[in-house]
Amino acid sequence: MFSDCLERKLFPEFERKYTNMKTKDAAYLFHQGTYNQAYEFFGSHFEDDGDVVFRLWAPHAQKVAVVGDFNGWDPDANPMKRLDDLGGIWEVSISGLKQGDLYKYAITQKDGAVAFKSDPYAFYSEKRPATASVIWDLSGFKWTDEAWQKKERKTAEASEPYPMNIYEMHLGSWRTHEDGTFLTYDELADVLPQYLNDMGYTHVEFMPVMEHPFDGSWGYQLTGFFSATSRYGTPQGLMKLIDALHAAGIHVILDWVPGHFCKDAHGLYMLDGTNTYEAAEHPQWGTMEFDYGKPEVVTFLLSNAYFWMDQYHADGLRIDGVASMLYLNYGYDDEWRKNEFGGNDDLKAVAFLRKLNTVIFQNFPYAIMAAEESTAYPMVSWPVDAGGLGFNYKWEMGWMHDTLSYMMTDPYVRSQFQNKLTFSMSYAFSESYILPLSHDEVVHGKKSLIDKMFGEYDMKFDQYRLLLAFMFTHPGKKLTFMGSEFAPFIEWNEAKQLEWFMAEEYDNHRQMKDYVRTLNRLYQKEKALWQIDDSWDGFKWIDPDNASQSVVTFRRIGKKPGDELICIMNFVPTGHESYIVGVPEDRTYRLVLNTDEEGFGGSGAPVKKTAKAKKSSWNGLDYSITISIPPMSALIYKAGKLNPPPKKKTAASKADSTATAETAKKGKKTSRRTSKNAKSETAETTAVKAAETSKVPKTSKIPAASKIPATSKVPETSKVPETSKVPETSEVPTKSKASEK
Repeated sequence: MFSDCLERKLFPEFERKYTNMKTKDAAYLFHQGTYNQAYEFFGSHFEDDGDVVFRLWAPHAQKVAVVGDFNGWDPDANPMKRLDDLGGIWEVSISGLKQGDLYKYAITQKDGAVAFKSDPYAFYSEKRPATASVIWDLSGFKWTDEAWQKKERKTAEASEPYPMNIYEMHLGSWRTHEDGTFLTYDELADVLPQYLNDMGYTHVEFMPVMEHPFDGSWGYQLTGFFSATSRYGTPQGLMKLIDALHAAGIHVILDWVPGHFCKDAHGLYMLDGTNTYEAAEHPQWGTMEFDYGKPEVVTFLLSNAYFWMDQYHADGLRIDGVASMLYLNYGYDDEWRKNEFGGNDDLKAVAFLRKLNTVIFQNFPYAIMAAEESTAYPMVSWPVDAGGLGFNYKWEMGWMHDTLSYMMTDPYVRSQFQNKLTFSMSYAFSESYILPLSHDEVVHGKKSLIDKMFGEYDMKFDQYRLLLAFMFTHPGKKLTFMGSEFAPFIEWNEAKQLEWFMAEEYDNHRQMKDYVRTLNRLYQKEKALWQIDDSWDGFKWIDPDNASQSVVTFRRIGKKPGDELICIMNFVPTGHESYIVGVPEDRTYRLVLNTDEEGFGGSGAPVKKTAKAKKSSWNGLDYSITISIPPMSALIYKAGKLNPPPKKKTAASKADSTATAETAKKGKKTSRRTSKNAKSETAETTAVKAAETSKVPKTSKIPAASKIPATSKVPETSKVPETSKVPETSEVPTKSKASEK
């Protein structure tokens, strides 16, 4: 529809027409499921004459009225009118209202009961535990990120790759005031951008900032889909925070929950006494699933996604719980649920997700649309016109589970589980992946990341540094949860701020934070780690099969010839001396990261800073380097310039060399004879002079020269132990059709 083609900056006159369209036109698009900015029609809005107009969709309501502190919450004071032939849309204009006034809808439901509901399209909500909506005008904030948005569009149009290192965070528990109260959006704007920049992150992902009644839901059970939660301040405060992050070069991703909503009485649940927005109750979560078969519900959700990109300048959305949307049987243990074709895909949800991504990318081509999809559902991050769901990223849950399982295993038996490190590469390019170490992995008794690591205290830190190095060199974008940068031992608790004192008072935690900062900056600097994340052109195994020593080696490759990193990972607490690693070319390789450095909390074992390649094939490559690998560590070497070839001797230079050698040989013989004669003459002259000047008894004999002891025998060079035999490189999986996209 024409709303999909709306380009605000190119067609401002079209925007005005669209924004202020006639009621019948808006209603038509709404009921077609194609009104992408329905928030400009529904909800409460100031009109030019100062009145506030309210509009609500409640098709089965008998009566609806606006109630609030301005009319004593009287359902008879400001009744709404049901607009004729517009499918259950109600409207009323009220004079004398101001910004900040509280209101609700008093809805006489289908069965005659009166329910007081908050506005589904409200821009602001009363601070919990209160539940009223708030009249609020979103205009007036002066954005300063126009250059940022232009740059984002230009990057998207050129399809230029960029590093993505996401810091996932919960605004309420990152930091708090001393009394435990939340930092406001404005206060966060003063400290968060600088922190993320210093630590080397490129993106930040906020857990849901939409209004929700229960802190313990972390924002994943919403009542106010268009309301920036009042816990942390006003809508303009959130705009200020996002604007400040853009000024610091940080992309902002918002968690978004289109799969379900909570059953709180003031929310969407049974809005007009019927299943207005819901299809059924989720079998596991006790929430209500959206009905994707209703065009009005599709409009609500599409508009909501568009709203956060448009009004708050978000750079993308992370869509929560996609797996629960895709499968009819998700969460059910009883009978098989199937669609009209016999499969268990929810075809309505699939159609919605494809439409969602189509609309967003048509209007925001730079958007990040990341699916938290935990199954093997195919083509999640493929374009819609190629048969995919249309996302541009998918969370790589398989890598996360396998890798954490491996790191929790006793190192002395890890040789039996080498495939947990390598299996992810068999499908790494079937989707565009984000590797997540998210909040879900550090709650509900799962332990913190550092505490998951096998072993005693110091060993845990060694392994944790190694885990992060493996993650940051593995293909795929990166996401880590707040606090992971200094490795707290307790699980995340949404009611308390992070244990920042750990990084200030304890060396291991401070050094871990320094290490993560170094790793983050290395990731940004080295294009080989992110330029080619979607094909085998950017990754080559050197040796994935050295299970007996629990070592994996591989190459990360950038677009520029010679831009290459050699990555060596040792997953056991045993070092390896004189370890041979195959390399592709005759270059000198320079160490750019050593997780075992003392400054990071490691042992500081000696490691070569540079390694010159030798013409000795290894691991199927023409050259090799020999290094020492510390216990439980990762080493990353960067390829330097090609070494110059050895100079070849010409015929003339060979003749000159032969003549010079012959002359030197003759000179050496002459010198020896001269020296011998000189010594003989000197001894004879000395003896004559001694006989003349001293009386020597005739019977005495000149003592024979003392015997010079024979040169001590030099022991034979100690035999260098033979390099342990490294298994031959396993066959690299062939490129699947999925990776060719």
